[in-house]
Amino acid sequence: MERNVGSLDQNVRIVVGALAGLVSLATLAGQLSLPAIAAPVLGLVAVIALVTGVSGTCGLYSVLGVSTCPAEQ
Repeated sequence: MERNVGSLDQNVRIVVGALAGLVSLATLAGQLSLPAIAAPVLGLVAVIALVTGVSGTCGLYSVLGVSTCPAEQ
């Protein structure tokens, strides 16, 4: 797949993924009183955000024809 996630977008995805993962783990550990469904949903969000942030590609962006990468010179 062609890279379609810019550096700022990558950094935001990595931070959001890490935070969602921490909240998911805290919910599983009983440190946060969120509904039971929140932990797996946040875990999935974390995995998707981290994978797309690290890889620099987003399948949804590809389908929609969106790219946050700067134009090549």
